[in-house]
Amino acid sequence: MSSVEHTLRHLIVHRLRKASGAPAMLGLRAVACPLDDAGLRLVESLSRQYSNRSAKGFGCFEEDEERFPLPRWLREHLLGQSPDFVALSHQLAQRLQAVADEEEAEESGVIVVAQVQEPQADCLWVALIGEAEGSMVSGSLDVVDSLHLDLSSLQAAGRIDLSAWQRGDGRYLSFLRGRGKAGSYFKRFLGCSDVVVAVQETKKLVLALSQFADRQELEPARRDALLERAHAHLDALGENGEPVVFGELAQEVFPERPERLDAVLNAAETRLSSGFVPNRRAIRPLVRFSASGEQWKVEFDRSGLHSGAVHYDRETDSLVLSGLPDYLKQMLLEE
Repeated sequence: MSSVEHTLRHLIVHRLRKASGAPAMLGLRAVACPLDDAGLRLVESLSRQYSNRSAKGFGCFEEDEERFPLPRWLREHLLGQSPDFVALSHQLAQRLQAVADEEEAEESGVIVVAQVQEPQADCLWVALIGEAEGSMVSGSLDVVDSLHLDLSSLQAAGRIDLSAWQRGDGRYLSFLRGRGKAGSYFKRFLGCSDVVVAVQETKKLVLALSQFADRQELEPARRDALLERAHAHLDALGENGEPVVFGELAQEVFPERPERLDAVLNAAETRLSSGFVPNRRAIRPLVRFSASGEQWKVEFDRSGLHSGAVHYDRETDSLVLSGLPDYLKQMLLEE
């Protein structure tokens, strides 16, 4: 088995069946799956689908390991004690079944548990993937029905960066927020404490948008327009108390190539969480400059640099303001 980006260390699948009003039924596989090309393709497809989904939450494990036992099971597993990987996957599947019943969730599908060595992290993936009917051609060229995993209907998934967790990093767990109950019950299954702070995430988003605008090498007016659109969209969300969705933000801000901005915002290295309500004060740097010194303080719109209302002279290291209001001129004349 060869892989450029992923090395599959362990893989197993189980099946969860849940009908409305009935208890969840669990089908457990007794042994791990082969570490072959088919398994690797499944994990890499899962990783791509997960990366392309914008509504993700980030956090760390809850401290109460009696109510949320996953970190205790993982710690014992990584220390080489019981449970082994297969037994660990059984514990995870049984807990997912119990939480699904308690939350009255109705999702069914295949539970995928995989330990994967990624370029910079050792990760544990847990996902619930729906199944769909399709068609295939048999060896005798007969057309027959075929049940297959439908990654486009990825219902719930979580990724635990084991390396970051063992280092003591503050944010090593992520999960799909999803729609309906899937996101909330999977978050509870993982025992994830959401550590997203709106102000901090908004500042990171502002930085990411500014850096993206710089890399596009746009004319100053077009760059300002891009950032102004971002400000208007985020300000409206903040006013209405609505969470940011990266795909919608990218479509609004960079309509000519929204997939380019969406990829940047969802990239792992950007370390952005979606689903937070933007802080309206924290988005001001998108359209305004503000600074202060020992004897002065100044704030102006970014567009003023291009309209001529504000001019920075590099040679004299001075800032020239034009169009001063009469009351300010009068105050200055009285000094």
